[in-house]
Amino acid sequence: MKKRDLLFELGAEELPPRGLLGLSTALADNLAAGLDAAGIGHGAVRRFATPRRLAVLIEGCAGQQPDRPVERRGPPKSNAYAPDGQPTQAALAFAKSCGVTPAELTLLSTDKGTWLAYHGTEKGVPTTSLLGAIVSRALAALPIPKRMRWGAGTVEFLRPVHNAVLLFGAEVVPCEILGVRTGRHSFGHRFHAPGPIALRTARGYQDALRRAKVIADFEERRELIRASVAETASSLGGRALVDAALLDEVTALVEWPVPVAGRFEERFLALPREVIIATVQDHQRYFPVEMADGSLSAWFITVSNLASRDPSKVREGNERVVRPRLSDASFFWDQDRKHSLDAYAAKLGGVTFQGKLGSYADKTARIRALGGRIASLIGAGEHFGRAADLAKADLMTAMVGEFPELQGTMGRHYATAAGEDPAVACALEEQYRPRFAGDALPATPLGRTLALADKIDTLVGIFAIDQKPTGTRDPFGLRRAALGVLRILLETPLDLDLTALIEASAAAQPVARDRAAAEADAFILDRLRGLLIERGDGTTSEMVEAVLATASRSPVDVVARLGALREFLAHEDATVLTAANKRIGNLLRKTAVDLAVAVDPRLFVEAAEGRLHQTAVRLAPSVRGALERRDYAECLRLALGLRADIDGFFDGVMVMDENRALRENRLALLRDAASLIGAVADLSRLPG
Repeated sequence: MKKRDLLFELGAEELPPRGLLGLSTALADNLAAGLDAAGIGHGAVRRFATPRRLAVLIEGCAGQQPDRPVERRGPPKSNAYAPDGQPTQAALAFAKSCGVTPAELTLLSTDKGTWLAYHGTEKGVPTTSLLGAIVSRALAALPIPKRMRWGAGTVEFLRPVHNAVLLFGAEVVPCEILGVRTGRHSFGHRFHAPGPIALRTARGYQDALRRAKVIADFEERRELIRASVAETASSLGGRALVDAALLDEVTALVEWPVPVAGRFEERFLALPREVIIATVQDHQRYFPVEMADGSLSAWFITVSNLASRDPSKVREGNERVVRPRLSDASFFWDQDRKHSLDAYAAKLGGVTFQGKLGSYADKTARIRALGGRIASLIGAGEHFGRAADLAKADLMTAMVGEFPELQGTMGRHYATAAGEDPAVACALEEQYRPRFAGDALPATPLGRTLALADKIDTLVGIFAIDQKPTGTRDPFGLRRAALGVLRILLETPLDLDLTALIEASAAAQPVARDRAAAEADAFILDRLRGLLIERGDGTTSEMVEAVLATASRSPVDVVARLGALREFLAHEDATVLTAANKRIGNLLRKTAVDLAVAVDPRLFVEAAEGRLHQTAVRLAPSVRGALERRDYAECLRLALGLRADIDGFFDGVMVMDENRALRENRLALLRDAASLIGAVADLSRLPG
């Protein structure tokens, strides 16, 4: 049958803008997967999404499933035919179930016997007969956290559904989708073209909607918004600040985007830059405009969902909305500065951080204690006490109450206005970095200290109350906190004993739980494994486990060991030494060796024992010295010197001798050799 394009569109009430792109992608993926599972070949998959619709166009779909061979095994031959050669009732029943006569059956012989068998072909069914079920399954599998019902029906979806289009070429595929019958009618722009649109073919979908003032392609609409906003800002003599998340959200809110420039009073430019951006961008979904010198202007750009006959009315309406928000922000700014940060910090005892972990004043005290330890280690001691005391003070200000996303940022502004040391003011903001993946790290020692202490305290505290993240829930952002800790330590870098810091934090928590420190440590190590493998430098999971097995407690040290290990494994003798080390490890695991037992040369019987012992004794001081200097490449290079003597030992010595004294002495000798080979990483954990 001829290939045809497939179009599915679901029309609904306004969909949540922040989840629209994800829903669109999931629907396209689910539909393509459904066709693939049914064996229906197809071409490119295109997705469309607007505030009131999700649609997928799949090009070149096969008209029916391909025929497929069918093989069925029936009863054993011994049960299939009577002594006179006539088919038994079992053979007749099997033939009937296959839709053939007994004469059309064959025999299947294996090493376990001979059976009656059927070999045939199952005809593929038309694609149109499968589409209803494929679409329904694709919709049911969408990642929708909470579905709703509407009217008197029992159908559930993210929003009430109004129409569904299902076209295969020019043909309507009739079925019921989420309580509505499919057809060929879509709807245009709510105001510009509110009536139904008859779609003649699937391929004409995008053009038909464009004529009805709807740009259905999300990416096309997003690029149009970006370009038109940039052009509008340029005409004003500035540059639009286009945040990627805001651009996606605005794209999900409009079907026919039209940029409109607006302006607020110049007096509001006296507010901190971040306050203006939070008001204009985060709360009003407008794009701020920056001038050539980097300063914010009083202009902003909004994106309307229609081409108004009187754009001035649209502009005035948006200006009228933003004015009171900026007036409120100005009031908060003035009122907050009438009180000191110390006065705000004094109120932290009345605000709960977490029910079992106490108030923000309690958290501040813990940050001060743990941060003091970190500060002394990295040389950030000066001003740390002051920064820790004020770290959470801005949470009590009116501005942060209205704009929670400005926590830390307002602390910096209020500290600067009050004449605090610049390092303290900067640290108050940097304590929250990195806030998200790819965010900047704290740039100052004081900021790094506060950030580490804050994140570690949160991680350990939440584990102490046994509220660790699940697969779907992480209300305290522990995954983000763990990655933040690791990024600060690795990218700054700071060579700190992370395990010791976690243990110190656990001891300071108001809730004592034996496993809290170990679980928090393991949680962070899991994130470290992921980071190291994702670097793309050739690090494998086995290499990471080999290094972590040495009980290294500093992420920076782990990275250094991994670098040396990668270099070592490129050596031609490394594989042989690794295999020998694995053999030693297997022997030692099977037979417990007392670590206190020293090798006694007087018990040597074979010359190979003496050679291995002499080499190990000779190399030990050099290996220990390189280990202390963290010259891990030298440690591994020295370990290669044991290869020949280990090979000779296994070739000429029976380790598991019947004489207990000889056996234990030889195991101790292998133990000493393994300790030198595994000083940097446990090579027995590597493949090969």
